[in-house]
Amino acid sequence: MSRETEKQRWQRNFADLLQELRVAQTGVQILFAFLLTLPFSNGFPKATAFQKDVYVVALLAAAAATAMIISPVAFHRALFRQGRKPELVRFAHAMASAGLGFMLIAMVSAVLLITDFILDRPVAFLLSVITGSWFLVFWVILPFARRNWGEDIDDEDDNV
Repeated sequence: MSRETEKQRWQRNFADLLQELRVAQTGVQILFAFLLTLPFSNGFPKATAFQKDVYVVALLAAAAATAMIISPVAFHRALFRQGRKPELVRFAHAMASAGLGFMLIAMVSAVLLITDFILDRPVAFLLSVITGSWFLVFWVILPFARRNWGEDIDDEDDNV
């Protein structure tokens, strides 16, 4: 069985990361677009000061997530054909991770904003905490809990 070279591994890691960023980029751009249009809707003037503050947090977090998730493209352009794929992959990984953190803040803030607008504030806080917990379970706890999942299978393949 042939093993991939280190250069091939970095190339595969970069391609995998790009696929992940495409998924995240779409989600954050849709949320960001929604937030950009919200102040121009008829109901926005009825928003309380608290809701407007939450809106600003959601908007800025979505902007930060967008910038971080798209930044590997600019970094790739700057390093194009310089043979620095490992540096690019490490940078893109850091930006994707931070971008997901800001996306979590933006999503939970958007949920808080909308639920506070239509429900009582305690219910809005509860639903926002549940939403944040749900994201943390699927984006942090499960991935890290299963981080070494399948290593035994890889070790068995090495012994064959």
